[in-house]
Amino acid sequence: MDSLPDAVVQYILSRLTNAKDVASCNCVSKKFKDSMPYITSLYFPRSIFDHLSHGQTPDGIVMKMISSISRLEELVVYCRFTTIGLASWLLLVSPSLKNLELRMDDLVDQNTPIDCPSKLECVQVARNLESLKLWGVLMVRAPKWDVFHKLTILEIVGAKLKDAVLTEVLRSTPNVTNLVLLKCEGLRNVWIELLELKHSKLDFYGLGSCSLTLRAPKIESLEVQGCSCIRVRETNCLKNLSIANNDGRVYMVDFGKLTMLESLSIRGVQWCWDAISKMLQFATEVKHLYMKIEFTGDFEALLPFPEINFVDFFRSHPKLTSFDIHGAMFAALCHKNSLKNVDSSFVIPSLEEVVITVRSPLNAEQKMSTLEALVKFAKKLKKMKIKILQMRSGHCSADDFFEEICKFRFMNHKLISIE
Repeated sequence: MDSLPDAVVQYILSRLTNAKDVASCNCVSKKFKDSMPYITSLYFPRSIFDHLSHGQTPDGIVMKMISSISRLEELVVYCRFTTIGLASWLLLVSPSLKNLELRMDDLVDQNTPIDCPSKLECVQVARNLESLKLWGVLMVRAPKWDVFHKLTILEIVGAKLKDAVLTEVLRSTPNVTNLVLLKCEGLRNVWIELLELKHSKLDFYGLGSCSLTLRAPKIESLEVQGCSCIRVRETNCLKNLSIANNDGRVYMVDFGKLTMLESLSIRGVQWCWDAISKMLQFATEVKHLYMKIEFTGDFEALLPFPEINFVDFFRSHPKLTSFDIHGAMFAALCHKNSLKNVDSSFVIPSLEEVVITVRSPLNAEQKMSTLEALVKFAKKLKKMKIKILQMRSGHCSADDFFEEICKFRFMNHKLISIE
């Protein structure tokens, strides 16, 4: 390093981000120490201040380090801090700060008077933020924020909040293009209106009974977990859609035309059949389809899927390129009338890859006929993977069915694999 020009050393050291590494470099030499003001990003890990000497505080050390940096653009703090400490840091670096990430385990400081701002309200000082990421947030009241005009990325992870509080937060961030809400607890009726939003991942923690209404005309990618009712009417730009509910039942889905949709994933223990059939009707142009829904039924009773005509399904999804199909949907396609009197001109035009999960040996003959039909009619098929998962039968039919699948694989060994 001694032989390198000062400018090169400065550039290399300015790439450091971990606060522990920065502190160590300060002690190496004057050349190293003189390069520290050019750092643009600073990261304080969770355990960095676990063994402080007497008289030192995390707030004071963080303040000392950021005050030595001329233009800090990114600040990530996972260690513990106070409201007063956060307010002082942000006041110092707010003109240049673009990205802020905070682990806010103790959002409400018990020693802070009720009329003093919370940690969340301190963020208001950093008005030039482009990205804000918050972990472990307790939003007991709406923060007194003005509008963050430059903010395009908002992530909130592990939050406990109310519908009205979330609404106020989103009103302060009207230009967000990427929204992530993960493990958010306490929400029941969520209304999101973000006209610039393009990518969103929403995970609502609880009983799976949350209701979501989204108005985002530019939305391109949407993942939703934990909602029973979903309404997204402006979908002209939507390309990737994933809906899951592992704790509750999906009752209703209301989407606009999904003409641009390329990838659709629907998962859960139980969906009402009306919701399943609507999604399949909406997504006629889809290229990649993943279905893992165990049961249907409008009430508590868990019911199997009704019969689905094999030919009609693939004719209504002509662009389908990859299809990952779980036991219940596969069984619905495997009924005795599905492949009767198939038109000689019928083909599955675009299907290249199919993954089929089989869980039961019941109706084995029809299932084998369906597997054979996929190979016969999918002229572009390159790969078929058959997954045998938790097949529940002590009867010899399970062994017979597996033997038939192995024979089928042997006859089509270039296409088919078994797990």
